[in-house]
Amino acid sequence: MKRFIEFVRKEFKQIFRDGRTMLILLVMPVVLVVLFGYAITTEVKDTRVAVFDMSKSQKSQQIIQKLDANKYFHTETVVDSYEELQTIFRSGKIDMAVCIDDDDNVQFLFDGMEPNQANMRSGYAMGIITPHSTLPTPHSRMLYNPQSKSEYNFVPAIIGMIVMLLCTLMTSISIVREKETGTMEILLASPLPPVYIIIAKLVPYFFISIANLATILLLAVFVLGVPMAGSLPGFIALSLLYILVALALGLLISTCVNSQLAAMLLSLLTIVPTVYFSGMVFPIESMPEALQNIPRFIPARWFMDAARRLMIQGVEMQYVVKNFVILAIMLVVLLTVSLSLYKKRL
Repeated sequence: MKRFIEFVRKEFKQIFRDGRTMLILLVMPVVLVVLFGYAITTEVKDTRVAVFDMSKSQKSQQIIQKLDANKYFHTETVVDSYEELQTIFRSGKIDMAVCIDDDDNVQFLFDGMEPNQANMRSGYAMGIITPHSTLPTPHSRMLYNPQSKSEYNFVPAIIGMIVMLLCTLMTSISIVREKETGTMEILLASPLPPVYIIIAKLVPYFFISIANLATILLLAVFVLGVPMAGSLPGFIALSLLYILVALALGLLISTCVNSQLAAMLLSLLTIVPTVYFSGMVFPIESMPEALQNIPRFIPARWFMDAARRLMIQGVEMQYVVKNFVILAIMLVVLLTVSLSLYKKRL
């Protein structure tokens, strides 16, 4: 046990001496969380609006003032004809137009070159205009995220992406570096069993990932305003299990390649399924049926789903047991395959 601890201590010193590694491990997660939390968002803000009000009534003025008071819209210009309105649209100076006829009927016109943004602007505008309509309208309420903040969606997802990227990348490169320099054979010749040597190399990255997790969680809650509505111990347990899965995946990659460049490329490729098949950006239900089975084998899918449920919905642990079980099975499979491959290569 003493030799194992000394080996782990040596690995920590080796990591701390490498400034570039520390920069990647400790600074990049903070940058990514802030970037996704603030810069990259699905919300559509500051929509430039042109107003064509033929009514000039009190009701039409209320509608225009209501739109202009909302953070998503601001009146860019007021026009007096459809021809002027079309000219401004073509010039790219506005994103949306509000047309009110003599009978106070309201029509919204949107720039459809970006259909997703146009649909979102339409939804925002209809939400504002509906209370002023004389027609009976159904009432709706957004559960768990009434402000429709994109941070609620992206932050749990970015945690999964950061952990997967850093753990697989740094772990695989660390082990392959030892093989490239020829020091792995020297380490394996030590009295410590080979399995313990491999595990000792994973331990520093496990604790560094915990530190990263704590930093990201503090940023998410206190800076980005993402709630922790559910069980914090449950979220921590889920994250620790996911970190182990990512480390095991990095270990598996290190058994398949013999160069740091190959390990880096293979590790970076894990981000593709993490982004496209985990539900981070694209809904799994919207994928073709032939592709909907792929996310079942993506660890990030199960982590992100459970993380969102725990953080945003505030569900009890019984609702994410399936996610825990699947991640645990993935961990056992990855470790078993990785360690067996190492034994064969030895």
